[in-house]
Amino acid sequence: MIIQQHSCDIETPTGIMRTYVYRPKAQGKFPTVIFYSEIFQQTAPIARTAALMAGHGFVVLVPEVFHELNPIGTVLGYDDAGKDKGNQDKWAKSLEHHDSDTQALVDFIQQQDYCTGKIGSMGVCIGGHLAYRAALNEHISAAACLYATDIHSGDLPSNEGNDTLTRTKDIKAELMMVWGKQDPHIPDEGRMLIHQNLLASGNVFAWHEFNASHAFMRDEGERYDPQLALRVYGMSVELFNRTLT
Repeated sequence: MIIQQHSCDIETPTGIMRTYVYRPKAQGKFPTVIFYSEIFQQTAPIARTAALMAGHGFVVLVPEVFHELNPIGTVLGYDDAGKDKGNQDKWAKSLEHHDSDTQALVDFIQQQDYCTGKIGSMGVCIGGHLAYRAALNEHISAAACLYATDIHSGDLPSNEGNDTLTRTKDIKAELMMVWGKQDPHIPDEGRMLIHQNLLASGNVFAWHEFNASHAFMRDEGERYDPQLALRVYGMSVELFNRTLT
């Protein structure tokens, strides 16, 4: 499916959030996937993933996840300086502000004549966490959470009792959890904590672990696994086709 791309500046309670829109060029209404990036914001690999998903018949929105902390259009490099700045931003922004960003995106989607109003979330790395977190919003029907960081630790800034692990019981959306067993950022005990919490909370979810490292979906760098990435893209498309259409 041929796609088109543009950007929108969406107002949030914490400032303007540049959001990149990828959608089919064909006329009609399409379901939406909010795609949350890594700490580096919309890099070239993130843009390519968004385009790939849009080509399967979705409106894909890529928000700048740390818009309050950077000039509009900021993209951090996959280097030590970029990693340090991205991690600094991660610890500076509260989960409550991510929640208000998600609600602003939902409000935007509901006003667009090319959207059906059906919404899913997807993300990688911290974006996987944010996709999981977005599923707390009643308008999110499904979430594809790819090697989601910092859920198990519960130490991202938030109000007491409002960390994502504690709030799991409030998620009504279907979740797809994808992990790399050799991911140093999410150790075995961390993954098992999340798994046990999902079971105890009665969530509807699928759980997939692969022999892969962190960021195995990113098509730059030595950790990229093209065969596995293609498989996970297919799983994500299947999830959203089933739950959003």
